[in-house]
Order: sequence, then structure tokens, then C-alpha cells
Amino acid sequence: MTNLPGDRRYTRAHEWAMESDGRILVGITDYAQDQLGDVVYVGLPEVGTMVTAGEPLGEVESTKSVADVYSPVTGTVLEKNSEAEQAPEVINSDPYGRGWLVAVDASGSALEELMGADEYQQWLEQEVDS
Repeated sequence: MTNLPGDRRYTRAHEWAMESDGRILVGITDYAQDQLGDVVYVGLPEVGTMVTAGEPLGEVESTKSVADVYSPVTGTVLEKNSEAEQAPEVINSDPYGRGWLVAVDASGSALEELMGADEYQQWLEQEVDS
């Protein structure tokens, strides 16, 4: 149904998180960017901002709507993706690669509470069908 890399974890709010070089990269899923349509703006927190799992960390604006992006983990923002801020369409073309949003200083164990790719896919199919 949708492109879901198995090397990351997923939330019911359609964010993904992946451990990379001792930090957690966060982005939105392919499904989320598809539902939003053409992304025209992304608002990300400043480096040093504390983010809390389940709370908004920023927003993505498309030609159709504005959507909050919820943090899948609790921690401190180490880096934000300036490419996504300057060329937000990268979120549409490469949501799991160049379209990542922020890097958070959080432990990898924080990912254990999130869904794996198979679990997220099953949940997504139930959501779409209902």
C-alpha cells in the first residue's frame, strides 16, 4: 500500500523515528505526505528545544492543509533539516531520506514503544478501511 522502510519505527500520527549516529531522526511517513499533498512550508523547532513524545514539535503546510508534526520521542533537538525548510517539496519526494525533519538527542530505547513497519502497515490499513 505504501512505502515503509523496516529500519525505523512509526507513530499513529504518521511520524517515523530512526536511530542514526547516536541520535533519533524524525520525519513524516510517505502516507502522511501523500495525504497532505504538495508541501509548501515546514516549521521546525530551534536547536536546543526540548520536545516531548506525543506533543507537537512543528508543522507542515501543504496546498491543502496545515498539519502538526508530533514528536515520537522526548529529548532535545540537536539539528533541524535546513534543506526541508528551504525546499519543503523534498518531504514529498523523499520523506524517508532527505526529507527528515529534526534530529533529537534521545535514547534508542525510546523507539521500543513505537510501531514497527508491519504493525504500522496493519494499523494503517484498518484506519483507511474504517
